[in-house]
Amino acid sequence: MQDEKNLIEEKPSAMVKVATFVVDRRNLFFLLFGIAMIFCLIATRWVKVENALSAYLPESSETARGLDRMEEEFITYGSARVMVMNISYEEAAEIADEIEARDDVYMLSFDNSESHFNNFSALYDITFAWPEKDPRALEALGEIEESLKGHDLYVSTSMGDAAAEQIQSEMSVVSVIVAVIVVSVLLFTSQTWAEVPVLIMTFGAGAILAAGTNFMLGTISFVSDSVTIVLQLALSIDYAVIFCNRYKEEHTRYGIREADIIALSKAIPEISSSSLTTIGGLIAMLFMQFGIGKDMAICLIKAIFLSLLSVFLLMPGLIMLFGKAMDKTRHKDFVPKIPFVGKVDYLTRHTVPVIFLIVAVGAMILQNKTPYVYGYSQIETPVLNETQIANNMIKESFGDSNFVALVFPAGDYEKEKKLLAELDRRPEVDHSQGLANTEAMDGYMLTDKLTARQFSELLDLDYEVAQLLYMAYAVDDENYAKLINGLSSYSIPLIDIIMFLYDEVEEGYVTLDDDMYETLADAHSKMQMAKDQLQGENYSRALVYLTLPQEGEETFAFLDEMHEIAASYYGEDVMVVGEATSQYDLKKTFDTDNTVVSVVSILAVLAVLLFTFMSAGMPVLLIAVIEGAIWMNFAFPAVQEKNIFFLGYLIVSSIQMGANIDYAIVIAGRFMEIKDSMPRKQAIIETLNFAFPTIITSGSMMALAGFFIGQLSSDGAICGIGQCLCRGTLISIFLVMFVLPQILLIGAKIIEKTSFKVSVPIRLDKVSGLVRVDGVVNGQINGLVVGEVHALVRGDVNAIVRMGQMVPAEEDALKEALEKGVEA
Repeated sequence: MQDEKNLIEEKPSAMVKVATFVVDRRNLFFLLFGIAMIFCLIATRWVKVENALSAYLPESSETARGLDRMEEEFITYGSARVMVMNISYEEAAEIADEIEARDDVYMLSFDNSESHFNNFSALYDITFAWPEKDPRALEALGEIEESLKGHDLYVSTSMGDAAAEQIQSEMSVVSVIVAVIVVSVLLFTSQTWAEVPVLIMTFGAGAILAAGTNFMLGTISFVSDSVTIVLQLALSIDYAVIFCNRYKEEHTRYGIREADIIALSKAIPEISSSSLTTIGGLIAMLFMQFGIGKDMAICLIKAIFLSLLSVFLLMPGLIMLFGKAMDKTRHKDFVPKIPFVGKVDYLTRHTVPVIFLIVAVGAMILQNKTPYVYGYSQIETPVLNETQIANNMIKESFGDSNFVALVFPAGDYEKEKKLLAELDRRPEVDHSQGLANTEAMDGYMLTDKLTARQFSELLDLDYEVAQLLYMAYAVDDENYAKLINGLSSYSIPLIDIIMFLYDEVEEGYVTLDDDMYETLADAHSKMQMAKDQLQGENYSRALVYLTLPQEGEETFAFLDEMHEIAASYYGEDVMVVGEATSQYDLKKTFDTDNTVVSVVSILAVLAVLLFTFMSAGMPVLLIAVIEGAIWMNFAFPAVQEKNIFFLGYLIVSSIQMGANIDYAIVIAGRFMEIKDSMPRKQAIIETLNFAFPTIITSGSMMALAGFFIGQLSSDGAICGIGQCLCRGTLISIFLVMFVLPQILLIGAKIIEKTSFKVSVPIRLDKVSGLVRVDGVVNGQINGLVVGEVHALVRGDVNAIVRMGQMVPAEEDALKEALEKGVEA
């Protein structure tokens, strides 16, 4: 192999120079990757994860603007719904008294109505004395749970990160299972045992780098955090497999180092080109209004780029380390040849394309009827976490609770009272709760206006003191007309005068006896918490409890009506915020994102395929097959009448178009390469035999990864992505194996006629002696020729090499070829 070595060293191309540097400086790259991986293992702790889907709504959406306004204006106190089953009402009442007596509990709702006691189950609505993000609120809930440990207990709360911890635990299990699957598939599809650790270490390095660099993005979504590594594996394992196969091919003619260099020089452009279709599909998600699309696209594109770096910079060195072991651990090929598939495809070449067209059109119509949902309330997942179980148990005994926050300008209590009264009269509203209809003391609402006499009677306060207090309030309020006209008719909202009196007492202007002060302090504390939650500096809010489900056309229609009702009192400066509104906003973004993702992913992949095949017909045929697979994938939920989370469509359709089309490219590229050198039937058989190992390796990993994500995740979004990814990958594999070949056979002429290949400059190569000729040549060969397509020549070769190569060969190669020819 000395001649080949000399050829590499004497006439290196730019890519060979790069490959030589990478291979010969492998220790440097081992060191750099080692340092980077250690850093990234530490940096994974710095990654911040956002667990709310609403955080990724467009800034212009009502939910996003409403949440920002509420965060600025109000304080939301921690709350929880605690259900205790299998107890009598007397026991439930005792528990209620114990919970209400706690200093860390601001308010407890419990009575003998069916809303709180039903079927020997008690439901306690607890509001804590601390904001929901204050750890003391979560600690208080923990103490209540501990005190009720002996009971059949279910707790539902939005406090803490229990759901996030559950998702992380589930995905850890999925990652282990997927790792076992990867090793198993690689062992099955490998040709040498020692190549498996090379592939695993290459991917492992890319995965660690991807996970550890997420901190640079600031905050990532819980969806990206959960599934990026698994999807990275499914999307990028092909790159390492392609390079490994290229090395084994070159190693039949070259030594380990030389084969490594030549394989890398050829693999860099080949793999980079292959990755472009995947990246093209992911780019479509960057154009989504819903921010999780952009978040996932950036995470996955970064992961693919780092996987490419691992293959190009780390894997060549690993091959040098394991090269001899790979030579010694060769084994028989476990992946079978599948000539029967090619034969069936050839026989059905005239019927299958027609059937596919009919099925694809039907699937397109059906998938438009897929029941997409935008929240978790109508999604069933294969497994349930503790929070979901608790919510289901509470819902079963006491029904579902669906409320929204209505935010409107503050200051006019009369308008607020009328607005809430009008909403309460609507059948879609169970009840509302705002300052204007919340009872404070002795039947008075918080915003009811009291005269000085009424106030003195309410608090058993001396009337003269009450008058002086009202006078001081009028001065503070700059309402001097009341001082002139008399205070007898001057009335002040109860919450305002209580807050004012408390401040006066605290500042020492008013003195009260101990009992009176205790009553005032208790009233002030409760009113202050009510005000914190329901009235800000510029805006007030009211909670409106609906009799409608969280999502649905009826719910969304009533949200619009609420806007109209509130606008009749306060103008357009009103907002409705809640789960129902969030899902309504998600529906609006989906209507646009659906079109954008489909169009951009097709255009991006089309651009890559145009320059890959230099034909206008080929990209159209390949995209038609994969788009058909996408339609069929999402027609299944329509047929099953099974709700599917909208995010599954947006993400999986992009991945299908960007990644699954690689399977079609492998088949199409190989068929176009050999179709003119043999009969079409034999060409399609050889094509499928060639492509099957690659497709089964990558496809089985992606399908199984999706399957386990879909079966083991309790989160509706993640579960939906996994289920759709598994089903979509299996459909894509089936179509490229049993439909695409027939389309290529029928459409070969169209592909050729729409070709716009640029002719390469004519290059006349002259080589003498023993020469290996691989490729399509046009020229004169003088000497003994052994071979049909690939030839060994002893003599002079003076020819134009249009495709392939001519390189000097060894004597042993000619002797071996002659022996094979005699045997034949």
